[in-house]
Amino acid sequence: MHETASSALSAFELAAILVVASALLGWLNHHFIKLPHIIGLTVMGALAAIVLTAVDAVVPGITLDDWVTETLQQLNFTETLLQGMLSFLLFAGALHVDLDRLKVAWLPVLLLSTVGVLISTVLVGLAMWGVGMLLSLPIAPIWYFVFGALIAPTDPVSVLGVLKEENVPASLQSAVAGESLFNDGVGIVVFIILLGAAVSGNDFSLSEGARLFAIEAGGGILVGLVFGWVGYRALASMDEYTLEVLITLAVVMGGYALCSYLHISGPLAMAVAGLLIGNQGVTYAMSDVTRDYVIKFWELVDELLNSVLFLLIGLEMIVLTVGFDEAALALVAIPITLAARAIGILVSTKAIPAARLQDKGAGRVLWWGGLRGGISIALALSLPPGETRDLILAATFAAVLFSVLVQRATLGRLIEKLKRDHAPAVEDDAPTVH
Repeated sequence: MHETASSALSAFELAAILVVASALLGWLNHHFIKLPHIIGLTVMGALAAIVLTAVDAVVPGITLDDWVTETLQQLNFTETLLQGMLSFLLFAGALHVDLDRLKVAWLPVLLLSTVGVLISTVLVGLAMWGVGMLLSLPIAPIWYFVFGALIAPTDPVSVLGVLKEENVPASLQSAVAGESLFNDGVGIVVFIILLGAAVSGNDFSLSEGARLFAIEAGGGILVGLVFGWVGYRALASMDEYTLEVLITLAVVMGGYALCSYLHISGPLAMAVAGLLIGNQGVTYAMSDVTRDYVIKFWELVDELLNSVLFLLIGLEMIVLTVGFDEAALALVAIPITLAARAIGILVSTKAIPAARLQDKGAGRVLWWGGLRGGISIALALSLPPGETRDLILAATFAAVLFSVLVQRATLGRLIEKLKRDHAPAVEDDAPTVH
């Protein structure tokens, strides 16, 4: 008993390992490999997982992969991301989004983050179900829709990172940023509802699902408004940058903790609170000095957590169990998720004339820029252990790695090509980020 306790790492030791590993691998990537930072960390984390597994297979006496696996289990990637990192990342992202520009694109953003997510969930579920039947996989049909829900939303961590690097036209940037902030909250709510039905074995009820969705999403938005407004009033009552940075931290941690306690959507709450403080607070409640400190503080938090998150995505590959069925499902998951995303965008932005985006090539940027990331991995890792989890996890990793390593790496080139092809219509405008 004493040996087990002594071998467990403390929270500080876990954090130290992750930060040191991120810094070391980031330094190596910067000087030698020279991939974009996030891509480099994901690749190096994945390679580290593969190497550890191979070494263990060749030299059975070495158990480094077991140690890494136990450390990752102790860290609990799902809880760490969904109950910790995500609150900071969403708030940091929303803090930089221009609310006035977002209001202009409110209808396409609303449809993309709701209708688009639901369409993608259904289409991915149906297509994967068909593949599962062809492969005679032992998975109940509802689990394919659970996969559809966890892979449907784009990851704000990835998308907002690209927006910082690429000079995307203002109106299109608003749509991409707005969708990425809100559709993860919608996707998580849909996932929780479908997972509850899958685990319980009860038939899925559309009316009950709609009721739960309204409670979780509506409650999250309400908490975000309340905490954002209280934070704004507190910021406006003083001019002390150290305390004002602390207030923004209190809004994030207190608001997300309350949402977790009430079982409502914390991601939506943080998106709303971040938008409120990033616009009203930054414009009317902060001096120039405070504004500079607050913005730079949250940029630093965003960069640090991004680095750790994408390193973890690569390392988590060590938990994969890959056989023929897993490999087959993983391969088909990539084109299926891309096709479902395309149809979701088409319906959301073309069905209603007022929701159409005016920028030439906007649909292609939204489609190829619909990156998946840590949220999908975390949700897949939260599934109950068993063969179904292994199959869904393999499909999730395939879609996420393709998204990070291929889509993210080539999105800049796509945007540049669209600018050249449609120079008059896709002319550079003032960016939506402050």
